[in-house]
Amino acid sequence: MHLAQNADNQVTIAAAGAIPALVQLLGPSSVDAVQQNAALALVYLATNADNAVTIAAAGAVPLLVQLLGPSSASAVQQNAALALVYLAKNADNAITIVAAGAIPSLVQLLGPSSVTLLQQNAALALVYLAKNADNAITIVAAGAIPSLVQLLGPSSVTLLQQNAALALVYLAKNADNAITIVAAAGAIPPLVQLVLRPGSAAAALKHAKAALDHLADSSVANKLTIDAVEASALLEMEWLRLYCGQEDLQA
Repeated sequence: MHLAQNADNQVTIAAAGAIPALVQLLGPSSVDAVQQNAALALVYLATNADNAVTIAAAGAVPLLVQLLGPSSASAVQQNAALALVYLAKNADNAITIVAAGAIPSLVQLLGPSSVTLLQQNAALALVYLAKNADNAITIVAAGAIPSLVQLLGPSSVTLLQQNAALALVYLAKNADNAITIVAAAGAIPPLVQLVLRPGSAAAALKHAKAALDHLADSSVANKLTIDAVEASALLEMEWLRLYCGQEDLQA
């Protein structure tokens, strides 16, 4: 596994025929620790684009999708989701992953019962899948939006906010999705807060602003809502600044 972190070694390991053996170890006859380590080895190997194609051709996708399920340990789910991230960077693999039924499982893993790292990996996998327009529609239909919006909040770690915001960027490129994002899940306030919040990471701010731009472009009503929420948030921040300043003077 540590050998596979080296780019040259990734080529050598694949050439030695390791990929089919690792894929085999993902199966139900393996214990959790073996599945976890096999999936992680495939994560490193899949950082090589050619290996990613080979891994998918070896039948890894259905097994990785199976490992996303509730019967798997959290660490196994984390590594399986991350392996799908690297495989999904290939457009053909992304189609295979969706056909294997990954989207509902990934959406489920966004929920509050998942640990933070698992949520991060699931959200990032959805980012790469959502680059395909048809996949983006499927992701929204699977109920991803409310969970992604929830992950934008201040209780989420920075990387989780970034991944959730970036997923919303790709989903909001579809006009119908943009309406769903606004109407059904109320994404505008948390996106605005992420943009305006002092200390927001640069990447999170960038993705949140891009998502708002797509939402604004989708309809005049969305743009008016965004303008109103931004104005209200700025007014609240100014009021807090003045109020806190007065309290400091009185103290």
